[in-house]
Amino acid sequence: MATPTLTQHVLPGALGEILVDVRAGSRTAAQPAVLLLHGFKGFKDFAFLPVLADRLAREGFLAITVSVSGCGVDGSGEFSRLERFAHNTYSKELDDLHVVVAALQRGDLATAAPSSLGVLGHSRGGGMAVLLAREIEALAAVVTWNAIGRARRHTDRELAAWRAAGTIQIPHARLKIRLPLSFDVAADCLAKEHGRLDIPAAASGLARPWLQVHGTDDETVPFAEAEELAGVAGTGHELLAIEGGAHTFGANHPWQGSTAHFDQALEASVAFLGRHLD
Repeated sequence: MATPTLTQHVLPGALGEILVDVRAGSRTAAQPAVLLLHGFKGFKDFAFLPVLADRLAREGFLAITVSVSGCGVDGSGEFSRLERFAHNTYSKELDDLHVVVAALQRGDLATAAPSSLGVLGHSRGGGMAVLLAREIEALAAVVTWNAIGRARRHTDRELAAWRAAGTIQIPHARLKIRLPLSFDVAADCLAKEHGRLDIPAAASGLARPWLQVHGTDDETVPFAEAEELAGVAGTGHELLAIEGGAHTFGANHPWQGSTAHFDQALEASVAFLGRHLD
């Protein structure tokens, strides 16, 4: 295994700077790259993402973790950018990820341009991975962990109340704070849920290697939602059910060590990416 080095980068994003960490065993040789996407209320250093990135880098991949410009978290890991979080639409997040991929492919992130490119996303990041793969043909392999199967996450009644209020407050259980969310986030989803943000449509047309990993006891994105997405998936799709697995596979933030469920997801994903990226 290679001993990875870490470089940190800042790119211009839709709502401010995009923070990017690149872990690599080599800075000069072309290697396969994996873009790691955080979920809602997540960021590049969330829980298992640095651990996953380090493992991938030791296996010979470029591992790129990203805090999109609207994630709300600064470079120290603090939720200090709440106004950005309030306006972080799916579309802005996708636009940010295009910026990261373009910089990577140009060799602008202190590495050679990658030999191939894959993506792995958790939760909302899993849905984003499927959408991004539809838009970027160069993404040759996709892995999703407990991915959302649809962009719209609210009922009609909730949306009506949100529209009337303009901004709602959502709880962050770990930090014991409330995060603002502007209705423009919902408006973006409603306008594009059958277009750019149509995750089932993107999944049905993916037609490339895709490993869908989902915990059967996911308390945030029910396993039934994963089954619905698997039911429309294109060719090259595999579904790995983690029996008893929860939304973060038992891993906590800050990182407190691995779990059997996390290890199962990790090993399956590393092996899958190794088979399909070179």
